[in-house]
Formats: sequence, C-alpha cells, structure tokens
Amino acid sequence: MQKTYHEQLQIWDKQYLWHPFTQMQDYLKETPLIIEEGEGIYLRDTGGKKYIDGISSMWCNIHGHRKKEIDDAVKIQLDKIAHTTLLGLSNIPAIELARRLIEIAPRGLTKVFYSDNGSTANEVALKMAFQYWQHKGLKDKRQFVALQHGYHGDTVATMGVGGIDIYHKVFQPLYFKTHFAPAPYCYRCPLGKQPKDCSLACLEALENILKEHQDGIAAMIMEPMVQGAGGMIIHPPGYLSGAHALCKKYNVLFILDEVLTGFGRTGKMFACLHEDVVPDIMTISKGINGGYMPLAATLAAEDIYNAFLGTYADLKTFFHGHTYTGNPLGCAAALASLQLFMKERILEILVSKIQYLGNRLKPFASLKPVGDVRQCGLIAALELVRDKSTKEPYPWKERIGIQICLEARKQGLLIRPLGHIIVIMPPLSIKNDEMDRMLDVINESIQVVLP
Repeated sequence: MQKTYHEQLQIWDKQYLWHPFTQMQDYLKETPLIIEEGEGIYLRDTGGKKYIDGISSMWCNIHGHRKKEIDDAVKIQLDKIAHTTLLGLSNIPAIELARRLIEIAPRGLTKVFYSDNGSTANEVALKMAFQYWQHKGLKDKRQFVALQHGYHGDTVATMGVGGIDIYHKVFQPLYFKTHFAPAPYCYRCPLGKQPKDCSLACLEALENILKEHQDGIAAMIMEPMVQGAGGMIIHPPGYLSGAHALCKKYNVLFILDEVLTGFGRTGKMFACLHEDVVPDIMTISKGINGGYMPLAATLAAEDIYNAFLGTYADLKTFFHGHTYTGNPLGCAAALASLQLFMKERILEILVSKIQYLGNRLKPFASLKPVGDVRQCGLIAALELVRDKSTKEPYPWKERIGIQICLEARKQGLLIRPLGHIIVIMPPLSIKNDEMDRMLDVINESIQVVLP
C-alpha cells in the first residue's frame, strides 16, 4: 500500500470515525493504528508492522485470523445467498446451527433465538424473563438481580443490569429496578473477608436480596466464572452453583451471560459446565463463529418457550427481532468453527496451554506494581497497584494501563486495559512460544512504564 494512501487513511480516520469506548480528544493526538490484514494470531497494519493479537480482536477470535475452514464456509455460503430474513422464513445454516448449539449446550436448553451481538442477546434474555412471568400471571415479578462490576452490554436494558459506574451511572434515570449483589471479588472483597475463611459470604448477601424481594424479582443475570469488563474478576469455586441453587429456591429465573466465557475460553465449551449448572436462559456471542462476523444467540429452556405459545389473538408472541437475525453467512461461519473444535481437539489441547499460561504468569506476582494475578482458562489479568500492602490502585487520570499497552504496541503486541488492569486473552490457537513472546512483552512494558 502506498505511503500517501496510508497517511490519507489516518486523516480520514480522525475526520470521520467516532471510536467505541475511546476518549476521542486523546485519540486525535495520537497516530491511528489501522489494521489491513491478519493471519493466525497476528495482525498487520497499513505500514506493514506485525502484532500479536493479544485481546483476540476484543475477546472474540478463537482460531486465529483467516482460518481456511471458516473462510471457505463463508465463501461457499456467499455463492448461495448472503442474507434472508428469519421473520416467518428460515434458512439452512440457521437451522443446522441451532441444532448443533442445542447438542453442545447444557442439557435442558432446547430453543435458540438469534440476534447480532452480546448486548442484543442479553436484551432478548431480559425481555424473555420479564414476559415469561407476565404470561404466568405473576405480574409483579418485574425486577432483576445482578452483580456489582457486572457487564452485559450497552443497550438500555443491559446497562440497567450493569454494575460498572463509569459506564452505566450516567444513564441511571432510564433503568428499571435492579438489585445489585456484591461480586465475589476475592482480591477486593466488598465484605472485608479473606478467601481462606469467608465461606462464600457473598452468597449470604445474595440470598438476603432474593429472600426479601422474591415476589418482585423476575431473574438474576450474571457472568459465570469470570466477570469480564468489570476487571476480569475470577469467581471462587462454588459461587456459580450456589447462586443457581438460590435462584431455584426463591423461584427466580437464572440467566447466564456466556458471551465472553463461551466456546472454550475457560477450558470447557461453556463456563457453567465447570459446576454442572443449567440456567433457564443462556446468552452466547463473541466466539460463536470464531470472531468472524456479528452473530449471537439466546438459548432458552422448554418451559420458557412454552409460556409464549398461544393463539394469534392471545398476543403471547415474543415481539422481538433484528434485521440480520440468523444471518446465513454468520451461521455458516459458526458451523465451521464448531467443526474445528472437534477436528482439532481444541478443548483437549487447551488443558496443557492453560497450565502453561498459569506457570508463566507466576513470576508476575513478584513485580512491585502487580497486586493480583488472575487466571481462568486462557483468560488472565494483572491488577496493577500503587501500593501492594494497601492495594491502592493507580489513579484513573494517570492512564497507567493505557501507557503499558501503548508500550507493548511498540514491541508488536496489541492488548487493551480495563483501567489499571491488564487483560490477557489471546486466541485459543496461540502456541507456547507465541505465549512466551506475548508475556515477555507485557513484563517488559510494565517495567518500562513503572520502573
């Protein structure tokens, strides 16, 4: 690509684009990084520089970029049809994928409702849960329970169950009633407990909410095992199954947001399988088709589905849908991705990769600015602190996480922080030597910025 065009793209980027989750005043002072192509775990910019994709292109790439089997599946489907509506019609890839998803999902989930992304999948789940109780005649059950530091999307309903103030607080007047339970954030326990003797006290706090408000609560929604955007908070064993049992006890639907954790990220196909939990509703996106194109699904139990059945005049229909619901290209890519899980024995091979990552992360705990090292599967995070003894975080205005990620970029690694937390989430296809390089760059970048 000619240098003049490369420079023109940088000008147009600043002139026309408004980037998500980006303070544009700062962005306009920087030189835009524009990706032109990718292969495997690597991306290449318009200047020809190569980078490790350390965040899996926002936590969604599974098999690496330009995976031949997925490329071919999309091309074959494109030669047939790119899109047709699912409103009253159907298409072959959408049908085949729905069947395949139910085969691999926790037993008890039987129906698939497609949408476009994680936010819409969760929006669907919340609406399903609310309307379910309306059809059941329990019309007071219209509130929700969620976790502090939880993140479920950026639509109004999903922000309403979001527990991250910097993202969600400004929109507070738009929300319905949500009760927030303390997150099982062991490094910064909101109840002041220590992991060795807490006995999952956070579950007691959750039970108090459910017990007091059970007649008004439609559902609880949570991310299983790992709370992503809230700081890659790793839940202690037993919390997930405990929360599920409490929802059953108090007649509250249980929604699991597997948008981030699904499709092998935690070492199993879905995170809820670690504790043999079957939710009433489960949402999936990101890795569903290997990170190729927008696609999401909301999986529901038969009882949920049956509550919406009736005559046309009953108005029990689930009046929700999107233009690109069940898009054939996205579904074809997803089918190819799921075939790769079997063909390449991905979950089996992940066991040793997860162990290798865990061993390579151990030395980070001795670094002065690293307060906590967290890992679940091939998801990891380093929480940086100004003072290890007090766990005092770096002030937001110092942009410590951003500085470290910019230094890593100079060394050929693309990562993105959550404030003062460094997120490590490469494609599942990463090799051990590539993992070594990624972690070495992160180590060096921390020491350059915080010597």
